[in-house]
Amino acid sequence: MSNGNEAASATTQVDAGGDRDARFFGQPWALAHVFGVEMWERFSFYGMQGILLIYMYYSIAEGGLGMPEAIATGIVGAYGGAVYLSTILGAWLADRLFGSERVLFASAIVIMAGHIGLALVPGFWGLGIGLVLVAIGSGGLKANATSVVGTLYTDDDPRRDAGFSLFYLGINLGAFFGPLLTGLLQTTWGFHWGFGLAAVGMGLGLIQYSFGRKQLPAQARAVPNPLPRSRYGLVIGVAIAAVVVLIVLVLVGVIRADNLALIVIIAVIAATLAYFFVILSSSRITAIERSRVFGFIPLFIVSVGFWSLYQQQFTVLTVYSDKRLDRSIFGWEMPVSWVQSINPIFIIVLSGVFAAIWTKLGTRQPTTPIKFGLGAIVMGAAFLLFLPFANGAPNSTPLLAIVGILFVFTVAELLISPVGLSVTTKLAPKVFQTQMVALFFLSVALGTALAGFLAQFYDPENEVPYFTILGFVAIGLGAALLLSIKPVLALMKGVR
Repeated sequence: MSNGNEAASATTQVDAGGDRDARFFGQPWALAHVFGVEMWERFSFYGMQGILLIYMYYSIAEGGLGMPEAIATGIVGAYGGAVYLSTILGAWLADRLFGSERVLFASAIVIMAGHIGLALVPGFWGLGIGLVLVAIGSGGLKANATSVVGTLYTDDDPRRDAGFSLFYLGINLGAFFGPLLTGLLQTTWGFHWGFGLAAVGMGLGLIQYSFGRKQLPAQARAVPNPLPRSRYGLVIGVAIAAVVVLIVLVLVGVIRADNLALIVIIAVIAATLAYFFVILSSSRITAIERSRVFGFIPLFIVSVGFWSLYQQQFTVLTVYSDKRLDRSIFGWEMPVSWVQSINPIFIIVLSGVFAAIWTKLGTRQPTTPIKFGLGAIVMGAAFLLFLPFANGAPNSTPLLAIVGILFVFTVAELLISPVGLSVTTKLAPKVFQTQMVALFFLSVALGTALAGFLAQFYDPENEVPYFTILGFVAIGLGAALLLSIKPVLALMKGVR
């Protein structure tokens, strides 16, 4: 643990342009605090999500809510999209009112309240209250945790991508243990015990972060673009009006469970266009910063394509694992949610490998557009790997096959997700730092909502068109970016 002088020294180094401390596996010690809270947040998030879909479509006799599968997968996609959509709110609160670190801490409290709601409030009320709170809290934490990590490095620090990869390791430690333990409790004592464990995990994260948050640099608490006090009343009025409109739309039946994914898709597209317009038209950014934002657009599009396939782990792959996968291990049937812990195992192993590769290559490593293009192509190839098992009988797909396919998922993820977080903070204009991170998460939001929307077209009796079309679309997106590397890099103005 660092003493007060060391913490003050680290803060001075950050404020002067990057933290040169290297006590956390070669990275700044302050990274350990954000690493910890993100790890426990992911434990609770993925632990809950590991049992969420089957909770919705399992029968009431099995402890579930008895929803139709198509509606349940759409809700999961919409919920996942709403998580990333709410990064806008979290980013705005950080940039205009409170600073990233304070919003991060408050968001963790909201997340814990959501898990408690799922655990203690029965039926559809518990589902609604829990998912809304977790979505809002997770959105606030996601954008701001990434932004806080970005304050620890200068743009040209060669440790930057490695640091984000290590941060990503913390995410996936939580993502690994969450579904394992909540799935075990769900199969032993019931769904609400699993949701309760997710609340306990987030509580542990809050305790750990409460002790370490003061050691973060002052820059993490800075408000880069403060809102004038004269506009507070207007903002409060708009917020209240937005909540009222949402409630009315639900009551009159415009927003329904069966069209939730489509509603979120439309909302994310509108938010994305508005965000790009606001940033690009701002008089507070320089010509170089504006060019870099334009360079971010093709990366955004490829990211959407990637996540629309990758996030089907929580829609199509969950249904596939429940009905088609042979989960028998020496006569014991493992819980459905355990399949979602396979990807984090590979992340834990490979994130260190990728971090070492990027560190070793230094300035010779592939540029971000190359990493993104390859990531989309590999993700498309992963979907094509389902084809040899397509249209099989129940429980006909060997567990080892899914393990292999998820290994390919992981390689694609490590080429896009931590790299995307890193390049976003480098391309961001100074007055839109956190909100640019929110823009990256909007690509995840759109992809996640699309994953729920696309799941309704998945037909276990005729899987070949589904996996083939989506696989080749992703490969095409990646190839198009690889063919456009020179103009994209020119727009990025020195950012690689």
